[in-house]
Amino acid sequence: MGALTVAKFGGTSVATAGQLLKVKSIIDAGAARRVIVPSAPGKATPQDTKITDLLYLAQQLAAKSQGFDALWDKISGRFLEISRELALDLDLVPALMEVKARLAAGAGAQYAASRGEALHGRVVAALLRAEYVDAAEVVLFDRSGRLDPRSYELIRARCSGPGRYVIPGFYGADASGEIRTFSRGGSDVTGSVVARALGAAIYENWTDVSGVLMTDPRVVAEAKPIVEITYRELRELSYMGASVLHEEAVFPVQGLNIPINIRNTNRPEDPGTMIVSERDPGHQVVVGIAGTKGFTVFNVEKAMMNAEIGFGRRLLDVFERLGVSYEHTPTGIDTMSVVVSDKQFTGTTTSEQIIEDITAAVKPDSIKVVPGMALVATVGQGMKHAIGTAARLFTALAKARVNVRMIDQGSSEQNIIVGVEEQDLATAIRAIYNEFA
Repeated sequence: MGALTVAKFGGTSVATAGQLLKVKSIIDAGAARRVIVPSAPGKATPQDTKITDLLYLAQQLAAKSQGFDALWDKISGRFLEISRELALDLDLVPALMEVKARLAAGAGAQYAASRGEALHGRVVAALLRAEYVDAAEVVLFDRSGRLDPRSYELIRARCSGPGRYVIPGFYGADASGEIRTFSRGGSDVTGSVVARALGAAIYENWTDVSGVLMTDPRVVAEAKPIVEITYRELRELSYMGASVLHEEAVFPVQGLNIPINIRNTNRPEDPGTMIVSERDPGHQVVVGIAGTKGFTVFNVEKAMMNAEIGFGRRLLDVFERLGVSYEHTPTGIDTMSVVVSDKQFTGTTTSEQIIEDITAAVKPDSIKVVPGMALVATVGQGMKHAIGTAARLFTALAKARVNVRMIDQGSSEQNIIVGVEEQDLATAIRAIYNEFA
């Protein structure tokens, strides 16, 4: 197929007729942009409700045998208004009536959630004079709910011609033909799957920001954009809450070294952020800083634990048996800490229950529980080669009078994670950013 660009457009990029005209200009400006993956319409105004959320609500009402005509008029009216404003040669009414009928007949939540993309894909295809490809015909899920590798062959066969193609994001179908969706925000994943299937030269992900920023702009208003970042660095930042791209979107393209370019639909002249397999760190030792609150640390102390075979296994087995996943396990010669997200605690699984089970399993000398912890990740593949990076980081925190309660460095040496008290999170992020930006 020659050089090809797969372009995915997020909900804000396709929210209104005006936004769709921007999309058309972007597509028309690049002949290689021949395969388009649109999301469902996002919010047209801050007060709006996303179409996907309205579709979820319609399905819930139908499941309770409650009427949803007024809600449906709002949903269908949004699509028809966009189509009318664009003066499209498209009759959406039959497709809208089919969706409403299937919801009334008891269609499930995944079917409902997918219809925003399915319907809007038809609008985008009509606007671009492109061939509409129903994702349910080419994106398949296996019995375990994972992507079926046959999807790549189906996409390649269907989109091998010279024209433009529109494949809605977010959904596909299982072996029985039932609609299945990726997790929320999964249109990013669809775009990545399509890019891999077609061996694209680049996968463009168009959104409402000009790339990935070095840190949260709500904490550091002047945060700089990241010019280039690796897949692994982005994963580290995403894990700590930096969310510009769906965390699973890197996997399909990573194996073929297809770069992802995060771009801004409202500022198409901005180069955005390039996500690549490898980068030359140069002077950019640290690419990003991300942090999040809501962690509890279980500090377990026992003399000579390092000589006690199976100690770590028995300790972690406590968390497994209680259905609690852990985030990090910093260790010392006589200490082992387990960091747990507060989201793991339920009515039946409490700190008290965990302490009781740890005591029975490993008979520690002491257990100290530290709630109210925030984690801050400083990420950059250049850190493992740059002497003094850790010293700079901790000096910056000390000058800001931030008390570091925990330190953990990944084996890849691409990140340093520190635990601080929740009230110090913003201060810590600003201090590290000012040191490395």
